[in-house]
Amino acid sequence: MNLLMNIIWFILGGFIPFLSWGFIGILWSLTIVGIPVGLQCFKFAKMSAAPFGKDVAFSGSGASFLINIVWMIVGGIALAIEEVVLGVIFCLTIIGIPFGLQHFKHAKLALMPFGARIYRTA
Repeated sequence: MNLLMNIIWFILGGFIPFLSWGFIGILWSLTIVGIPVGLQCFKFAKMSAAPFGKDVAFSGSGASFLINIVWMIVGGIALAIEEVVLGVIFCLTIIGIPFGLQHFKHAKLALMPFGARIYRTA
């Protein structure tokens, strides 16, 4: 079922956050200092291409909190707004609610990507 949902997700607009995360990752990777941030963006681009069957666990470490503050200012807010808008659009229909909820999960991830760990669900 997750495979079918992931295919539908990508066709109906999941490619938009995939491309956004990938583009931001490329921009960050242009500098040596930004390569770790770019790698994190690529990891989340992969998740945004096929989010069903995956979940995110957030840690509360102090170092990741500071990096997340910088991330929000530089690029996180724009990605979060994009995800919220897409989530609201999908939630306008009953069939689109599962897809909208995935966008809302990604919006939280767009605000706090550092210290987050992606894991597979059953």
